Amino acid sequence: MTPVRVLLVDDQALFREALATLLATHDGIDVVGEAGNGDEALRQAAALAPDVVLMDLRMPVLDGVAATRRLRAEHTDIRVIALTTFDDDEDVFAAVRAGAVGYLLKDVSSARLVEAVLAAARGESVLQPSVAAKVLARFAQLPDAPEPRPQPLVVPLSERELDVLRLLADGRSNREIAAALFLAEGTVKNHVTNVLGKLGARDRTQAALRARDLGLL
Repeated sequence: MTPVRVLLVDDQALFREALATLLATHDGIDVVGEAGNGDEALRQAAALAPDVVLMDLRMPVLDGVAATRRLRAEHTDIRVIALTTFDDDEDVFAAVRAGAVGYLLKDVSSARLVEAVLAAARGESVLQPSVAAKVLARFAQLPDAPEPRPQPLVVPLSERELDVLRLLADGRSNREIAAALFLAEGTVKNHVTNVLGKLGARDRTQAALRARDLGLL
């Protein structure tokens, strides 16, 4: 399997070095570069073509939100995970609106971070549970859209898929879902794929939002 190419973006050199050392211990990840601000990140991304960018939000020159927005516009195949100290609402929603597929805090465990990088490379969304709750709560406050509500699913979810969906909507990783439901992680991955397909969702966050619209959560 080809390693996931990762670009680290943070204005603290010591943190970048520690993060690079941590990720280098995993055979499935290759840290291809580092950047100290958003502007440098854009140049590095163009030159190095990473699969995933771990992006700090509050940086000089060009902040992480603006850099994420430009990265997503210029390199649609690059997946950005916000990795930051802050989880206040405005930071969370600004990063998600800019196109970040994940939002993790810097106190995340090394195992969870590695899993998030690999998941993002697979096209999945990775939100820390507290962040996922904020996103869902914010969407719950939005006024109803004028267009018709989604139609019922053509192929309904099984009871087990509903169990997986509820935990997925809580921001649980595949490993955490497997532990909670006493399933193999590969089995959970298959269930998640089925859930996304039946809901017509491109990632876990969209699946949770669509499920809520359909009254499944």
